[in-house]
Amino acid sequence: MSNGSLYTYIQNKIATIEFGHPASNSFPSELLNRLTTSLNELSTNNEVNVILLKSEGKSTFCAGASFDELVAISTVEEGEKFFLGFANVINAMRKCQKLIIGRVQGKAVGGGVGLAAACDYCFATEQASIKLSEFTIGIGPFVIAPAVTRKMGLAALSELTLDAVNWQNAYWAKEKGLYAKVFVSINEMDKEVDNFVFKLSQYNPEALNEMKKVLWKGTENWDLLLEERARISGKLVLSETTKSALQKFKK
Repeated sequence: MSNGSLYTYIQNKIATIEFGHPASNSFPSELLNRLTTSLNELSTNNEVNVILLKSEGKSTFCAGASFDELVAISTVEEGEKFFLGFANVINAMRKCQKLIIGRVQGKAVGGGVGLAAACDYCFATEQASIKLSEFTIGIGPFVIAPAVTRKMGLAALSELTLDAVNWQNAYWAKEKGLYAKVFVSINEMDKEVDNFVFKLSQYNPEALNEMKKVLWKGTENWDLLLEERARISGKLVLSETTKSALQKFKK
């Protein structure tokens, strides 16, 4: 469990990916790699028409990348490789031939916000507040910024990034376009999620795939763009300012 867990199961043309980690469903590199692989495999699986992405538990949806790995980075190469983890996941979601539906039951921080933004449609509960706290440790949300901007707009990205210490609630996130619907409870959300993905799974898979292309038109340069952004973060994480901030958080 130190590397977390990731399960994929297929039923009635619906592939469900469920990830988890004891540290608030955060992502160590190995788990990010497994998620990327799973998405790539499902993309060409003819037994799948739609993908549901969810996390374990009833509290945090995703706390972003592994803090322990972040603290341990000692070279620019290690830094770039670390931040490429989420870049690869976002690109896999972007290029996946299946529509991806997100189920956000709780708070999302940093990369967790990027994960939700890269979904094609997202359900959430009232507990699904969001925050981009990267500035507080001397870096920035550079890798996930394109996904957040595409879904929520530049103004929302700016507000989230610059106000790095405060949470924005789920209804704010819905207003900005991150979530399609917000529910009072997980049970209410899950009923709607199940109904929604079942209906999608029954539609013409060719039509679903063509719609996926339409939704992501104009992002064809993201392979290079997110790699460049990972390089920026990889350098910043080695700065004295960031190292000092990380040590304070670690203590």
